[in-house]
Amino acid sequence: MPDDKPAPSPPTRPAAKPDDGQGAVVAERQSARVEPPRMYQVVLLNDDYTPMEFVVMVLQEHFQRDFETATQIMLKIHHEGRGVCGIYTKDVASTKVETVLAAAKRSGHPLQCIMEAA
Repeated sequence: MPDDKPAPSPPTRPAAKPDDGQGAVVAERQSARVEPPRMYQVVLLNDDYTPMEFVVMVLQEHFQRDFETATQIMLKIHHEGRGVCGIYTKDVASTKVETVLAAAKRSGHPLQCIMEAA
């Protein structure tokens, strides 16, 4: 039994009023300038007890340095008392310091690792 009702028509919108500029708001687009994050350098400090081989191993494993670069950084630490292992964002640098200190403690070495603003 078919219905003889006509299909409902879509709702109609009221006619738009012409814009006379009254009450219009214009927002200026301001470009947001995002500064890059501050960088921190991870520094190993010299001591008289940690073997040079362990320092080279730390540089290779935790800072992805090849053997020759790790050896050069280790010698700089040995002769100058400190050496920069890498420059990272704050979170990454903090994590690197913690992992190096944990590795030194596990191995029974007093190796010190710090981070400084670059």
